[in-house]
Amino acid sequence: MLNSGPEVLLSTDEMAEADRLTIAGGTAGALLMEQAGAAVAREAARLLGRPGRAVVLCGPGNNGGDGFVAARLLSGQGFTVEAGLLGVRERLRGDAALAADAWRGGIFGASELALDSADAVIDALFGAGLARDLEGEAKDLVMKINAWSQQTGKPVISVDVPSGIDGTTGQIRGAAVNASCTVTFFRRKTGHVLLPGRRYCGQTVLTQIGIPERVLEDIAPSAYLNSPMLWRHVFPVPQVEGHKYSRGHALVLSGGLSHTGAARLAARGALRAGAGLVTIATPRDALCAHAAALTAVMTRVCEDASGLAGLLADRRKNALVMGPALGVGEETRALVRTALGAGSGSTDPRRAIVLDADALTSFEGEPQALAALIRQSQSQAVLTPHDGEFARLFGQPGKESKTAWAGLFPAAYDVAQRLEEVHSESKLVRARAAAALMGAVIILKGPDTVVAEPSGRAAIAGNLPPWLATAGSGDVLAGITGGLLAQSMPPFEAACAAVWLHGAAAQHFGPGLIAEDISENLPPVLRSLIEEGIVA
Repeated sequence: MLNSGPEVLLSTDEMAEADRLTIAGGTAGALLMEQAGAAVAREAARLLGRPGRAVVLCGPGNNGGDGFVAARLLSGQGFTVEAGLLGVRERLRGDAALAADAWRGGIFGASELALDSADAVIDALFGAGLARDLEGEAKDLVMKINAWSQQTGKPVISVDVPSGIDGTTGQIRGAAVNASCTVTFFRRKTGHVLLPGRRYCGQTVLTQIGIPERVLEDIAPSAYLNSPMLWRHVFPVPQVEGHKYSRGHALVLSGGLSHTGAARLAARGALRAGAGLVTIATPRDALCAHAAALTAVMTRVCEDASGLAGLLADRRKNALVMGPALGVGEETRALVRTALGAGSGSTDPRRAIVLDADALTSFEGEPQALAALIRQSQSQAVLTPHDGEFARLFGQPGKESKTAWAGLFPAAYDVAQRLEEVHSESKLVRARAAAALMGAVIILKGPDTVVAEPSGRAAIAGNLPPWLATAGSGDVLAGITGGLLAQSMPPFEAACAAVWLHGAAAQHFGPGLIAEDISENLPPVLRSLIEEGIVA
């Protein structure tokens, strides 16, 4: 049985607070810098395998101080080391100045150093807290490092984050070093996992430098790497006394005859994820198409919102998946209104509802209307947009009406803040803002899928392979989510688990994946979780 908890991811502000609390508690900043530089030196020595020539490029802040420590320690191990500084030595302050003073070699202008004969470059120019776009000499230096690395194939070791990457958002600030390896400290930052930052980090090596775990209690971070450690405690594992009715009943809505495949993909995902029963609610003209293709999945005729209301009168159908190839327009809006209105005010357990694809696009530019339905219904709603659907739902910046949200939020400031954040360049900020606005869990899909709940708790995926970018993949994800919700898994954890399982199944299959393969590769993934004692 694994005992480790979920991996916390920190913003740059949270990491700065961790440093501050540690130093306030009596640990010298110079000691933290010494440990950080030592970690960088160890990684450089490991990558090279034997002493060689290392060029250490230092910036004007503490990141540069880490670089000077690494230069000193590598030199003591027999490496030929040249250190370059971006800026003027006299402007170094605090611990960075002390580290530069302790380095006994020469300090050259960073742009003056030739990289041609180097065996490795240590990028200690800018850390995770970079607050501006690189330009001028700094940008030119980054481009020079990248050109050298591409031409020679030799390693670049970045300190904390590759220079030019925003450690919180993962965005490129003008230009960014394409590192072979990134050595970071205490906890990974969200920018190490979010794209494009993750792609520039190479292998990320996490090392401890003396910051105590207890500082996390004061910081109270709310972003995590999406892994089983985050949701294992509530993952539904069938028990010997269980039966199909105890494992929930997922209902998947289908589009018309020419658009039936998406519903079957979602239904298969729900069934493989463990739902005891799965039914496709289908227009009559598509019934034969489904009946010919389905075995374990049941079918029921549902022509319109009235028909859906009749099906939902059976409260045993406790999870609903709607949107995949359902059609965009008023008919789908009516279905969503019915789904979110069914049983409102009922004393029965709340039905969980997954809104995907067309169910979201049918509310294009009118997120307030959908948010009002979700909040009034008190449903356990999970919304699963990709970036295009997200943009269509929330429209363009500045076009939202604050008064349209006024009844949903107690303060105008909160509305204004969320409306600004929902258009942020940061995927994590956008997902959190959308979750708060909609009163629902958001799965903002992509190679770095973010799951967020209204409270701000969020998880970022790090296991999604590129071959998931195939038609129907999102339909399967919606179904897996619905299947876990049917088994009474809490919405945030269900969404996180669905995203992780989706990626793990695709990894298990490998290249050549099509959407049908995802659900069929869930069983070995689930088996390993159970047999390894990760879930029980």
